[in-house]
Amino acid sequence: MVTTWTDGDPAAYLDAVTPAVRRRDAHTLRDLMERVTGQAPRMFGTSVVGFGEYHYEYESGHSGDAPAASFAPRRTASTIYLPDGVGAHAERLAVLGPHTTGVGCLYLKDLEQVDLAVLEDVLRRSWATVTSGTFGQRARDSS
Repeated sequence: MVTTWTDGDPAAYLDAVTPAVRRRDAHTLRDLMERVTGQAPRMFGTSVVGFGEYHYEYESGHSGDAPAASFAPRRTASTIYLPDGVGAHAERLAVLGPHTTGVGCLYLKDLEQVDLAVLEDVLRRSWATVTSGTFGQRARDSS
């Protein structure tokens, strides 16, 4: 099953997030992403809060639409999705503060321990990249 936009209420979802530190961080991320994107939050599936949309198309012919900026407040860390891949932001992430990464995910356990200006810059750059037209790069191919 493909994840898609839903009619879920992002505010209600964020208000119910546990533990409390994750709920606090989720509200901070919502505000930050609204500022960066100029878009209102929408639910993508049952647990991803998305902002805006981009279209991707890979050389293989696979294509689709996904949130241009998004995050999920998971129990152990807040997951921030970077569709252009974490490699595209390596220099900025080196000065962000405590975090871990996956191919296209940034994991933060406590936003009070990271430089929010750096995070905002990363999100702004990612947003600009994926919303500049049809995006054709997989996160794992970022450099």
